[in-house]
Amino acid sequence: MSKIDDNKQLKRNALLNTAFDLFTTGKGFQKTSISDIVDRAGVAKGTFYLYFKDKYDIRNRLIARKAASIFLKATSALKRHKDTTSVEDKIIFIVDYVYGLFEKDKTLLGFISKNLSWGIFKNVLINSREETDVDFREVFLDLFNNSDVKYQNPEVLIFMIVEFVSSTAYSSILYGEPLEMNELKPYLDTAIRQIIQGQRVN
Repeated sequence: MSKIDDNKQLKRNALLNTAFDLFTTGKGFQKTSISDIVDRAGVAKGTFYLYFKDKYDIRNRLIARKAASIFLKATSALKRHKDTTSVEDKIIFIVDYVYGLFEKDKTLLGFISKNLSWGIFKNVLINSREETDVDFREVFLDLFNNSDVKYQNPEVLIFMIVEFVSSTAYSSILYGEPLEMNELKPYLDTAIRQIIQGQRVN
């Protein structure tokens, strides 16, 4: 990578990191302006538009980056657990790992859960190469497609699990509702298994 490319990457990262700080611990997303971001990052306003269309674009890129980081850690951990073989056990492992990360970083949970829609998540799965070398859509689909058990629509399954995990993690970890996460976990695991089993092709 050339010095020019390095400089561009540094500026882009400065904008992303500054925006995340302002969105999560500063004014919040609604009250943060592009001027706030560039002033704090120490770059010209025109530089912002070299990398992002608007405030919503940088937010979505942040979600992509943070979600990609989470799933990269979870899938890397899964690879080290060779004894986890069934689709259900692999999904539960990933979900448990993600819950653990969220419990350690509640700010990240709040940011992702408030802003993560299926459309954005799907975009992360399909176009995550900008933030990571892992194609997460393929990772998840391979879990189902390489299984001895066949499923009706793996992408729909991913959607249901993402929505379920996102909403339950948010309520339980941040507010202890309806139960603290350690108490709720067995119910969540059972529900996820039932979602997956309900889509089996007989």
